Amino acid sequence: MKSPHPSYLEAPTRAAAPHEGAPPCGERRAALPHAGLVQLKTSDTLLPDEVVIDQDRARLTRLRRSVLTAAQLFQQPWHGFRTRSAMLTLTYRDVEGFEPCHISTLIKHIRQWLHRRGFRMLYVWVAELQARGALHYHVLIWLPKGLTLPKPDKQGWWPHGSTRIEWAKRPIGYLCKYVSKLDIKGGLPKGARLHGSGGFVQSAKQIRQWFNLPTWLKHLAGVGSSFVRIKGIGLVDRASGICVQSPWRVSVSGSRVTAQKVFEYIGGMTDVCGPYTLLGRPNLFAPVQP
Repeated sequence: MKSPHPSYLEAPTRAAAPHEGAPPCGERRAALPHAGLVQLKTSDTLLPDEVVIDQDRARLTRLRRSVLTAAQLFQQPWHGFRTRSAMLTLTYRDVEGFEPCHISTLIKHIRQWLHRRGFRMLYVWVAELQARGALHYHVLIWLPKGLTLPKPDKQGWWPHGSTRIEWAKRPIGYLCKYVSKLDIKGGLPKGARLHGSGGFVQSAKQIRQWFNLPTWLKHLAGVGSSFVRIKGIGLVDRASGICVQSPWRVSVSGSRVTAQKVFEYIGGMTDVCGPYTLLGRPNLFAPVQP
């Protein structure tokens, strides 16, 4: 019987999470956990190769991965100047003092202050809800060595409460501490964001975009690949025009969300310049088995 799948697809042999984290190139740390996907091997209610999606856990995993990837990229020596990491904590005076524009206004002031001195602002921030119910921010800024940031409350950049600045000897560890506390169900004020970052050079932007791709697509795309989603078709690579579809089919029944792997892409790296190279060419996929 002829397979209904295209010639570059193969029926799955095992289930794998449709989204996974991956360590940066050259690092040997463990990969990030599956993005909220739980394999239920003992359940009689699931089809083969089916997983249940915990949507809150999946979203939280994506948020943590995005924040830590941004921080790791800023640690790399490609900014044109040597950096030193400053930890900036922003606290509200009043529990109800939050406005969505406050953090972006502060970032704008610091960016302009650095721009006048000939530097680009490199930053990552996360929000946290205090026990008293007030929101506060932890901002990690990579400053040029020899430059010290003035206190934002004294400059009038943060008139909503107090600020604290200290140097971070281990910025990634500092950020991990607060990223582990990220809570998407924490009752944040309306309009509040959990995290933000900026100041990436073009190559860092491309690497960050690649890390945020689902795992199945990472095997096909390289850093610098750009995809556009077309309804009813799938993801289309802007450069080559090649269309790829997710091998996972998602089903929703009430509050229960499941995903089943219906095919998988096969093949691997060829004589290209590493894992950050686009592999989305039909001749790199093995034919389906009869």
